[in-house]
Amino acid sequence: MPGALDEPGRIGARRFAARSGTLTSAVAAAGPPLLFGIRLWASVCLALYVAFWLQLDNAYWAGTSAALVCQPFLGASLRKGWFRMIGTLVGAVAIVTLTACFPQERAGFLVGLALWGAACALVATLLRNFAAYGAALAGYTAAIIASDELGATGGTDGLAFTFALARVTEIWIGIACAGIVLAGTDFGGARRQLAALLAGLSAEIAARFSSALTQAGSALSEMQPVRREHIRQVIALDPVIDQVKGESSILHYHSPVLQAAVDGLFEALAGWCAVVWRLARLPDDTARREADAVLRSVPAELRSALLQADPLPWTTDPIGMRRLCDGAARALIAIPAGAPSLRLLADQTIRVLTGLSDALGGLALLVAEPAGRTPPLRSVRPHVPDWLPALINAARAFVTIGAVELFWIMTEWPNGAVAITWAAISVILFAPRADEAYARAVDFTIGTGLATVCAAVVAFAILPNVATFAGLSIVLALYLIPVGALMAQPWQATMFAPMAGNFVPLLGPANQMSYDTVHFYNNALAIAAGCGAAALSFRLLPPLSPALRSRRLIALTLRDLRRLTTDAGRLPGDDWEGLIYSRLEALPDQAEPLQRAQLIAALSVGTDIIHLRRLAPRLGVVQELEAALAAFAQEDSAAAIAGLTAFDHRLASLGETGPEDSVVLRARSRVLAVCDALVRHGTYFEARACG
Repeated sequence: MPGALDEPGRIGARRFAARSGTLTSAVAAAGPPLLFGIRLWASVCLALYVAFWLQLDNAYWAGTSAALVCQPFLGASLRKGWFRMIGTLVGAVAIVTLTACFPQERAGFLVGLALWGAACALVATLLRNFAAYGAALAGYTAAIIASDELGATGGTDGLAFTFALARVTEIWIGIACAGIVLAGTDFGGARRQLAALLAGLSAEIAARFSSALTQAGSALSEMQPVRREHIRQVIALDPVIDQVKGESSILHYHSPVLQAAVDGLFEALAGWCAVVWRLARLPDDTARREADAVLRSVPAELRSALLQADPLPWTTDPIGMRRLCDGAARALIAIPAGAPSLRLLADQTIRVLTGLSDALGGLALLVAEPAGRTPPLRSVRPHVPDWLPALINAARAFVTIGAVELFWIMTEWPNGAVAITWAAISVILFAPRADEAYARAVDFTIGTGLATVCAAVVAFAILPNVATFAGLSIVLALYLIPVGALMAQPWQATMFAPMAGNFVPLLGPANQMSYDTVHFYNNALAIAAGCGAAALSFRLLPPLSPALRSRRLIALTLRDLRRLTTDAGRLPGDDWEGLIYSRLEALPDQAEPLQRAQLIAALSVGTDIIHLRRLAPRLGVVQELEAALAAFAQEDSAAAIAGLTAFDHRLASLGETGPEDSVVLRARSRVLAVCDALVRHGTYFEARACG
């Protein structure tokens, strides 16, 4: 009986504990977003205070810049701030130059402004991450200053330099204040995040590759989806690296090491693919024998670490693991290989280990100190994956800005310059977002509309009763802290970001406040018209779909590969690799796994062809190589394989009589690797290329 009587009490206690646990989890989850909201509010208030103290004419631009720079992650905020400073300066110089070129010609000035917006949209599409944001900012900073200069009548008044200097000063103050607040209250986590991602990916790739050598022909096809998913995960490291650069000046200085780590993972995946293709084509007993020969050359300590798929050794001792990889690569170089197939397996395993060594170099930079050899830097030559998306975005920006300018001239709308500014902001800012651009532009318009409503309530119902900066800060806190917390949530961030960033310019706080409802609502209408025109432009002239962009990148790579086979010396090895890496990074997240695998195959084939071209003069087989590669450019994989097989027979005859047996063997292994890729992806290599 006493136990039965106590049962309701125990049930109630369990329910209370469950509810307490749920409440604790909810509070813990809400903590970081709420803290970001407080940082956002403090940054805006500090920027406004400094601007008011300096008695700047449009102090709200300082608060606006502080709000726009603030991001939930420290590295992203600081990186964005640097590029915002650069973009602002470039845009200011551009508009001053444009004014000097067309001092009394409104038509020429407006056409030049539209052309500048188009150029910035093009560059923003070609660049990535926060560099793209800086290019976009250069475009619409010019439009902002032009709006001040044009005013209601549309005539340049010769004050471009004064306006530009004022805007740059106000914006830089906001960026500096946001940086001080964020750096003083947030220690950042991008470094740890990137280290965990690099270690996890490297350990997983190493374990899967070791498993492929262990299985040697059996069930290798089961690894194909895993390899293709790893390619997608390596591509996704790029924005995290950009955040890491923002958090630490030391890591920014050593950023080529981090880029080499990503490139090394691509190389490891390419080598893994080549090994699997070779083992799959060999008889099981031969595959087992040659794989064992490769495994025996790998130190037992490294073999054990590779098979574990545990990222802990990679993070605790990356320098030691790197030494093991480098030692194993040296041992494989010296392995006695009597057959091209074994030489191919050894060389591609070296490629995997070298790639993992570069990844470990980046990991050592993140968790320890960089040590050992420094990986060679990628060629500084810029590579454009595909010009067409950038050209479409440039055309859209020119047409949109020009159309709003023409509407302003025809209607003589006093707030037309404001509409031009906001049309330029949306059409340039969202141009690099490709298929997401329209949805983001709509969310931006909705968020700006909601910010307008809130600003109207605050400006006309609350601020007239506030006479001190402390009171203004409290009013801003009631809005910015909850909106900032919502902005830090993964859902609808694109709508809450403009609610946070555009509230301050809509409110327009100043030392001497003016409460002109007509002016406010005219400005709000102009903002809505500009944002709406930009959103409509993405619907009328849509970006390329992810499927089409993926197909173009694949076809362009095939075109360049065929040119490589017919034009000796067209691209050095590092340029070819840099080009393919840029296209891998440009692949949409919606790209098919097979398309990523095809780019990796093209990377390997192109690299092998470049090496064969280097070896051919040394062996005196230049003409034979050209004849073998001629069929490759004719969209006929079978003929290409036949030509390469004949070339291999020619190399084999050299091996029987010539003194450079090792060179001949390496050349034959390259030929074998190209043939394996042609067999594996024959449909792709026979497809029609772009251009």
